[in-house]
Amino acid sequence: MTERLFDDRDGPRDECGVFGVYAPGHDVARLTYFGLYALQHRGQESAGIATCEGGMIMTLRDLGLVSQVFDEEKLQGLAGTMAIGHVRYSTTGGGAWENTQPVWRDDGREVALAHNGNLTNAVELFAELRERGISFRGTSDSEIIAALLSSSPEKRIEDAVVETMPRLEGAYSTVVMTKSGICAFRDPSGVRPLALGKLGSDFLVASESCAFDIVGAELLREVNPGEMVSLSERGLEVRQAVKPKKKSHCVFEHIYFSRPDSRLEGRVLQQVRGRMGEILWREAPVDADLVISVPDSGNPAASGFSRASGLPKDDGLIKNRYVARTFIQPGQELRKHGLRMKFNPLPEIVAGKRIVVVDDSIVRGNTTRQIVGMLRDAGALEVHLRISAPPIRFPCHYGVDMSSREEMVAHERSIDEIAEHVGADSLAYLSLDGVYEAIGTPAEDHCDACFTGRYPLGENANGKFALEQLTTVPAGTT
Repeated sequence: MTERLFDDRDGPRDECGVFGVYAPGHDVARLTYFGLYALQHRGQESAGIATCEGGMIMTLRDLGLVSQVFDEEKLQGLAGTMAIGHVRYSTTGGGAWENTQPVWRDDGREVALAHNGNLTNAVELFAELRERGISFRGTSDSEIIAALLSSSPEKRIEDAVVETMPRLEGAYSTVVMTKSGICAFRDPSGVRPLALGKLGSDFLVASESCAFDIVGAELLREVNPGEMVSLSERGLEVRQAVKPKKKSHCVFEHIYFSRPDSRLEGRVLQQVRGRMGEILWREAPVDADLVISVPDSGNPAASGFSRASGLPKDDGLIKNRYVARTFIQPGQELRKHGLRMKFNPLPEIVAGKRIVVVDDSIVRGNTTRQIVGMLRDAGALEVHLRISAPPIRFPCHYGVDMSSREEMVAHERSIDEIAEHVGADSLAYLSLDGVYEAIGTPAEDHCDACFTGRYPLGENANGKFALEQLTTVPAGTT
């Protein structure tokens, strides 16, 4: 199995991305491949596609990036009138092959399923299903949802979804495919994103609208909390499967997770993040010579900071975008210079200057401390950090892999203490009010538990590997 060469990012790990299309006459596997390619930023552990043709569901999934898992020959072997796909970063369990998606099950109804989110009652549902004699190949909460839908006595998959959704607690944006069509459904609080699009006379769903752009589809709207959309030969059918609860859209989708060219809650995120940078300057100005970003996540906010401040912006850190997974271990000599595999400072840009470094978040602080050190080694006179989000002090239980509370650099530290820890001359974070001012939708419509510790769907203390403790099946997740 491949692994990360270096722990190259301080920010929260991405979650997962889902895609689904019903389009007879189209190359649905290829459409799904490109949709997943656009969603690759949401998860790099594994990728998979399931198609259905003539009543037969075929699934191909493996560890690795989309471009590593699929080639021309494999795509040609995935014919059909409909397809679903998934890119994954584990949030419940580990990264074993058994937990790659789409999950396939046949406990009375054949289904393939892809899921983004995290069930907070996964342990209870897992135990219940095992007591019923249902076995599992992996240890993911996604397979739990698939087993519930596959074993449901309801004749239609739409009715099975309606019967199952009230039993699911936590966050879930899910696509499920049967021999007759695709259903996509979103939890009643709408924590994780899910969008509905149209390609000619056909319909598709995806975690983000950028997946529509790449295949030439148009965004219709977001799937509403608690809503189910059905794509089949009957066209598009919409049903409110469960009563919506108080909206709890993940605020970090706006700050970092979603691609900057995606539209979320009616706004393009590149503009939202630029506005965050502008407000950050208003809240925390600094006497400096140059603004640089930590690429690529800090780029939009750095541009906004530069616009508002009048300070010039340049590329003081160059990013190697081809660092992903490798079988080659670095060795002790290279490990000392590990971060340079990802970032390289330019002395000609930063030497002799007072630098403002803009990024979207700091979690553990290790990478940030190394970046500050590299900039000083490159000749920067001062390094001032500006972060376009509040301090992250609490873990996410709804489908994002963050560090434990004790590992977070903001845990029991003041802002000045964090600045000292990472070696910065100054440090300032964007206020939560500033975040919501930039987003332009009410704070009460969002989940911001990673900043505030207020968990709208309850706090799950089971942990990422909880299901592994209940079974001898190899590790895995959503």
